[in-house]
Amino acid sequence: MKDLKDYSLLAHNTFGIDAKCSRFVEYASVEEAQQLVASLTEADQPLLILGGGSNLLLTGDYQGTVLHSAIMGIEVMENSSFENQEDEKGSVFLKCGSGEVFDDVVAYAVEHGYHGAENLSIIPGEVGASAVQNIGAYGVEAKDIIYKVEAVEIATGKVVNFDNADCQYSYRQSKFKHEWRDKYLVTHVIYRLSKTFTPDLDYGNIRTSLAAKHIAEPTAQQLRDVIIEIRNAKLPDPKVEGNAGSFFMNPIVEKVKYDELAALYPGMPHYTIDAEHEKIPAGWMIDQCGWKGKNLGRAGVHDKQALVLVNRGGATGEEIVKLCETIRKDVFEKFGIEIHPEVNVK
Repeated sequence: MKDLKDYSLLAHNTFGIDAKCSRFVEYASVEEAQQLVASLTEADQPLLILGGGSNLLLTGDYQGTVLHSAIMGIEVMENSSFENQEDEKGSVFLKCGSGEVFDDVVAYAVEHGYHGAENLSIIPGEVGASAVQNIGAYGVEAKDIIYKVEAVEIATGKVVNFDNADCQYSYRQSKFKHEWRDKYLVTHVIYRLSKTFTPDLDYGNIRTSLAAKHIAEPTAQQLRDVIIEIRNAKLPDPKVEGNAGSFFMNPIVEKVKYDELAALYPGMPHYTIDAEHEKIPAGWMIDQCGWKGKNLGRAGVHDKQALVLVNRGGATGEEIVKLCETIRKDVFEKFGIEIHPEVNVK
């Protein structure tokens, strides 16, 4: 177990904010996680459970203890463990350590012919965070492939297993972000994937990108490659320009509100959620407010994807928060819609 005092979190947040924490503890097994929670005292509060730091904005030094998983491993589970599953013959279950890079799991799955995660390619972050944040892209969310989540309860040290339904997943939300916040250390996630490839090509410009390559029916690897190409073309590399990917969640509005805006803005992009609700891309609204490519001090809005806020170099967390709040105000004034950060601001 790694246990360090006054530790720099620069390598643990993709925004590139050089902040320190009072204590940093990294555990590499379930047993170490149990030992760790047993040793925590009031002096360790407040706790911050950290993954890859790709969904985090630090606004200053963290006066508490940061907990990080280094539990590794990708294990194909025997289907005999899931005898009660009616369609288990068509499924494969991957048990993954919470410290694994999530995209390494996607790459492993594609390479071995296990399907369902292709559209989630190259999303930054670790396995544990996929279960907490319900990460998603191109019409697919982590909840679509999560079967179970294994965790250690911080208060008791007990190992608990949650079914997908227990976690109450919705768009970028889970119980881990609300009632269970800071109560569990995720140790493993079991993903349920399919042995049959049924690609989801109807979101964003996937079909257009495939057509440009003269691919009508992609293989899983071709779909993954195209998703990576699309994301890399419009999202900045955190190693070059600090960012946390999509900073804002796309708002879901009532149909009445959507109809009102659609009349004012013909051709406004949207995705139908159900008969009563539409999702409107926050990036489009931010762009309409004139923010794409603009800066506020050393913080800015990416020039290719307005949903992404960037550290132009040396920005503090407070500067990025100021930019965030200014954008939120402008969007509300123009569209009457509140947009909220997807990023965890600390």
